[in-house]
Amino acid sequence: MRRRWQSLHWAWRTATVLAFLAFIYALPDLNEAGVWPINVISTDYAAEGSAFDDVLVLTAIYVLVAVGLNVVIGLAGLLDLGYIGFFAVGAYSVAIFGSPTSDVATAYPWLMLIPIAIALAMVSGVILGLPTLRLRGDYLAIVTLGFGEIIRIVATNVSVTNGKAGIHEIPRPPGEWPDGTRIFGILDSRPMYWLCLTMVVICILGVKQLENSRVGRSWLAVREDEDAASLMGVPAFRFKIWAFAIGAAVGGLSGALYASKEGSMTADSFPLLMSILFVAMVVMGGQGNTAGVIVGAVTITYIPERLRFIADERFLVFGLALVLVMIFRPQGLIPSRRRAAEMADMKAEAKEVNVVV
Repeated sequence: MRRRWQSLHWAWRTATVLAFLAFIYALPDLNEAGVWPINVISTDYAAEGSAFDDVLVLTAIYVLVAVGLNVVIGLAGLLDLGYIGFFAVGAYSVAIFGSPTSDVATAYPWLMLIPIAIALAMVSGVILGLPTLRLRGDYLAIVTLGFGEIIRIVATNVSVTNGKAGIHEIPRPPGEWPDGTRIFGILDSRPMYWLCLTMVVICILGVKQLENSRVGRSWLAVREDEDAASLMGVPAFRFKIWAFAIGAAVGGLSGALYASKEGSMTADSFPLLMSILFVAMVVMGGQGNTAGVIVGAVTITYIPERLRFIADERFLVFGLALVLVMIFRPQGLIPSRRRAAEMADMKAEAKEVNVVV
């Protein structure tokens, strides 16, 4: 399919992408109109289900998370189990500086709070990366896991975050319709979905440009063999810091959008399980492949909501599905060509070892 897609004329590819984006943007309206098959996959089908528009907003935010984490894990090869920490930093930045219930609330408009959230998340990524990115593998994973838990524990115990009571009245994006009603109101989630989806498209385009640049090639070299990359003149540590900073910035943006969507939050909104699910989105979708991590994020976000009618058993079904995918498709649902080749080589080596034994 990839070869067929690349063989198409650029005009056909552009038209296909634009048509697909138009369809994705129109999902809330198609669901409201009861268009098939959207009415089949909608979560509005029963009282136990979640509102489909809210699920779409959450899915778009988690897709943005997966795109940012893919920079760290998929491109640079750094196992980050504490990505929820950057997500929380972005969310708390908007909440602390924007909510009137906060002790340090500012008069900054929402549009100013987003750059602040991105900058603080990026700085936290650099602060975490400077002492820890000389570690590798499991040791790096443990340190980043601790970072995510530190953010949650600090948010629970410091007064600036209002402790366990959390922060409420978190501001939403500005704007009004001609009749005076707010565009980003509580009852209509469609504008928030369109905003989050636009952020996803912008970040995907930015990450793709980085991936095809000198920076992206350096990340891939570090991921394949850091020692060999260093011998060839690649400043591995510097590019790992860049990967952490860029991934943290995207995580901070997604956290800021999440806080604006929810309107209130506590430290319990950022559990360790969510960080593990973020990693699962990237690994299950296909680390290193943007399309793959998008599919992974959509799958992991949507399936539990679609199975909400079977109550707690839905997590058993969801967990079983993850296990089966990892057993029969370890390279991911849509792996990158490089990752698929690596898995094929590993299988071939395993067969040779079995034959020798």
